[in-house]
Amino acid sequence: MARITVGVSGGIGAYKAAEVVRGLQKRGHEVTVVMTRNARRFVGELTFEALTKRRVITSQWAPGLNADIEHIALATASDLLLVVPATANTIGKFAHGLADDFLSALFLATTAPVLLAPAMNTNMLAHPAVQENLQTLVRRGVRIVDPGDGYLACGWVGKGRLAEPDEIVEAAASVLAAGAAPPAAGRLAGAALLVTAGPTFEDLDPVRFIGNRSSGRMGYAVAAEAVRRGALVTLVSGPTHLDPPAGATVVRVRSAADMHAAVMARAGDVAAVVMAAAVADYTPDTIAEQKVAKEDGGWTVPLTRTIDILAALGQLPSRVTKRPVLVGFAAETHDLLAHADAKRRRKGVDLIVANDVTQAGAGFDVTTNAVTFLDDAGAETTPVLPKGEIASRILDRLEALMATAPPTGAR
Repeated sequence: MARITVGVSGGIGAYKAAEVVRGLQKRGHEVTVVMTRNARRFVGELTFEALTKRRVITSQWAPGLNADIEHIALATASDLLLVVPATANTIGKFAHGLADDFLSALFLATTAPVLLAPAMNTNMLAHPAVQENLQTLVRRGVRIVDPGDGYLACGWVGKGRLAEPDEIVEAAASVLAAGAAPPAAGRLAGAALLVTAGPTFEDLDPVRFIGNRSSGRMGYAVAAEAVRRGALVTLVSGPTHLDPPAGATVVRVRSAADMHAAVMARAGDVAAVVMAAAVADYTPDTIAEQKVAKEDGGWTVPLTRTIDILAALGQLPSRVTKRPVLVGFAAETHDLLAHADAKRRRKGVDLIVANDVTQAGAGFDVTTNAVTFLDDAGAETTPVLPKGEIASRILDRLEALMATAPPTGAR
């Protein structure tokens, strides 16, 4: 049983905080609620008092609070600070060390793990200031529950709605479990991780391109799970309609050449690379400056082999000491294990995640996947699972590989 402080800030998602509190209590946790002044405009403190059987803290100036300097006392007693919803204003205060109310002062005073569940308008979430603030907090060890997609209170449809209460409760349980784990666990916390995702588009002319069926969901799931584990994530993404996870630094590219340049420019600064992108193997020799007019007969397009990014990473001098740790993907339609293992050995990769894209419920543009992990220890196959669960298993294996990699500078 843990002592959890739930901070409620002023957004429409505040009403869902009551469900989060109840979910935490069902798991046996003691909950104290802190509300900002604006949170009280959306839901009354009596709701939380009835649920927690404790006084709700709404002001740092309330009589009696200063006898024990309560924000310090609560900061010391808490095993977790969970803020739900975390508005753009609260996130900004936390990132910049402002402490003009009880919740922001508590944040600065606590040494407990901090978990934020952001919720706001889609454009607000995507604003560079908010993204930079989230990235700042992630670099400092704050965990994020990625907001969901859907209908927002403002009437828009998009990313920014508060994650479901069950997801937030589960994320809180994961943070508490990680906090109780031995120091060898959680090796992604504070580690720089590069993830690639999505397809590449190889332009034929200003209108047409050669592409593939990758949606980017697998790579985005890996990036989101890595952020939840406290990694400093750079997501190099080909064209996709997906919204990136809050807290990740996103580099958008279009072609295989673009992705190669973006990855190689950053590979020397990261602990691991997860190459989940479906990168084109061939690109047109030339790109027509104008749309090619339709004519009778065929259209022959000479193609050139693209640079193999995963192989280039495997040939980095630092790979002598297994830096960065490399995770590659192999999407196959036949002879899965033979092709994937040959790829792993040929390219000098630590772990290959192979999947048969002809299998029902696996592969491109679906929300589930089934993969086989191949490394020096052999092969292990998963059943069909949500891509978020596959991402978790990938990162479990990545953390194990990072634990066994020689220290920097070893020979």
